[in-house]
Amino acid sequence: MHVNRRTALLLASASAMSLATPLTAQDVRLRLAFIPQENPEKLLGDIEAITGWLASEVGVPVEGFVTIDHAAAVEALRNGDADISFMGALPFVLAEAEIGAVPLLSEVYRDAPSYTGRIFVRRDSGIGSLADLRGRNIAFADPISESGYLYPLAEFVKAGLIEGPTAADAFFGRVFFAGGYQQAMQAMAEGLVDAAGASQYADLLLTPRQQAEVTWIVESEPIPSHLVIARPGLDAGLQDRFIDAMLRLNAPENRKKLRYLYGPDGYVRSDSAAYDGVRDMARRYGLLE
Repeated sequence: MHVNRRTALLLASASAMSLATPLTAQDVRLRLAFIPQENPEKLLGDIEAITGWLASEVGVPVEGFVTIDHAAAVEALRNGDADISFMGALPFVLAEAEIGAVPLLSEVYRDAPSYTGRIFVRRDSGIGSLADLRGRNIAFADPISESGYLYPLAEFVKAGLIEGPTAADAFFGRVFFAGGYQQAMQAMAEGLVDAAGASQYADLLLTPRQQAEVTWIVESEPIPSHLVIARPGLDAGLQDRFIDAMLRLNAPENRKKLRYLYGPDGYVRSDSAAYDGVRDMARRYGLLE
């Protein structure tokens, strides 16, 4: 299975610049890449809070940094700037095909290792169906996000409104990629765009007032949850110690620390076969050959 040329160029052209520069390792350490699903400034504080605990559990220094987007996280793994990355299902299958990335852990939300993508709109927008978005502006999270782009967009295909991603510009007024769930949702909630494509839980990133003002009009099929992946060649013992530490977050005395890792209910070991549907979706839309 291979990434097609267009997707490879997208991954290769992404800057590995970060909002917090990773340290070059002079000794054994773990470098974690985080994607900006939410406010990067908050995420930086969360990283600082969790990496200290992980270092004490794993037994080596742990550094974390925020990438610009999913593609930059893949590049960080490819270049050895990161050892492990938190990532969505679609970027994972692309990274798996492109650089041999290894799945380690999957997030669990509400007792399920899956979730959905939704199209959100403001309640006062008058938009009640996907067809109502013809000629309107929409913000998605990231061009290689499953819940923040591909799966919500697939609902427009199912409805017969577009043929695929390449036809989206002809249907919408403008299509924006906001850089994360929270950014896309804020753009919609503040009236900068008419709709947002994001995770089913993305409205929780809004203020309580904004949450009351937005709703969703369509929900995608289930998507395997976000996961934690490793670069190929990471020391097996270090990888195992990291996995064991992350699974200890499921213990009642540690669960409060999950809020520093995007707030899942816990983690389970990844089952690569669970992502076959995402691989099929990626092939269907020309992202994998």
